Amino acid sequence: MPNQKRTAAIIVAAGRGLRAGTGGPKQYRSIGGKTVLSRAMEPFCTHPDVFAVQPVRNPDDADIFDQAVCHLKYQTPVNGGATRQASVRAGLEALASEAPDIVLIHDAARAFVTDKVISRAIDAALITGAAIPVVPVTDTIKVVDATGAIQATPDRANLRIAQTPQAFRFDTILEAHRRAAREGRDDFTDDAAIAEWAGLTVATFEGDAANMKLTTPEDFAREEARLGAMLGDIRTGTGYDVHALTDGDHLMLCGVRVPFNRGFLAHSDGDVGLHAIVDAILGALADGDIGSHFPPSDPKWKGAASDQFLKHAVGLVHQRGGRIAHLEVTMICEAPKIGPLRDAMRAKIAEITGLPQSRVAVKATTSERLGFTGRQEGIAATAAATIRLPWDESGSN
Repeated sequence: MPNQKRTAAIIVAAGRGLRAGTGGPKQYRSIGGKTVLSRAMEPFCTHPDVFAVQPVRNPDDADIFDQAVCHLKYQTPVNGGATRQASVRAGLEALASEAPDIVLIHDAARAFVTDKVISRAIDAALITGAAIPVVPVTDTIKVVDATGAIQATPDRANLRIAQTPQAFRFDTILEAHRRAAREGRDDFTDDAAIAEWAGLTVATFEGDAANMKLTTPEDFAREEARLGAMLGDIRTGTGYDVHALTDGDHLMLCGVRVPFNRGFLAHSDGDVGLHAIVDAILGALADGDIGSHFPPSDPKWKGAASDQFLKHAVGLVHQRGGRIAHLEVTMICEAPKIGPLRDAMRAKIAEITGLPQSRVAVKATTSERLGFTGRQEGIAATAAATIRLPWDESGSN
């Protein structure tokens, strides 16, 4: 039977993550081409049984938070506190008006949570009222004293590693947090510990070894390597586009509006640079060309901005579970001069695609005044795209 209870999720993203090394708060660092926070939030935002996702962030991170998860739908973020416990309580209080039945509390540093784990969390909370995901301990554990001498060897058969999302009936965990605040208890390291202190019985359910917490630089290096190894199908595509020049006062080139004494004769905005890149990406995907996705015969694309074509192509790569490794475009024209605009073009392409600017190249050349570009009758562009996809033995799209 379908789940009739209302389930909300809290994503705790207010920490600083100092043990992860340099590069800013770890939840905003990129791993596998996406931010840690985006990876952690998206499975909740898209899960059919989660009606609201409540992020808790550091107030200093407002801008980078918005940039990291702009493609997701979620509740208005609230500011966290000095501790994880305070941040979770802020998220719970923010959800109180929504009156969820079940709440899932998840750490933003766990970037690899799956739909299956989320579903198991919801089911467990419906049955027990309080449950957390766990995985078995496979190593022998030692209890040591201040000098490092072994004091005991606990039976690992009774030990488990706790993960998130931890799942609770909303009203009971909210009251437990409120009680802890009233009594000045701010030393709990997870929500299960608060629930235990409040007298609740906390059950466990099957976690996922891949749902690990990113804590140290070594964690990032290991997971980056793992994600890279999964994308073994490396493909290259090429693109070419040309548009004639006509009367006008500007050109759109690689997403940048360039004042000029001519304009493009085109159905859309005529951005030959972005069009060539789109065709290169589609070529690497073996998924037609720009004309098959955006037919010039369709009036809806009349005068359309070409950045939406490029965003569409990037989205197709992401839908296939892939990532773009590199983009290169070469502009072929006598004028305008591309050199002074190169960095602005690279920055714009990076902004549209979500790539680091270091993975975008813009070059320019002339045709030595030969041909239509030499006579300044039009401007052309060539492009190359390198993408990485999960290997598909069937070769299907």
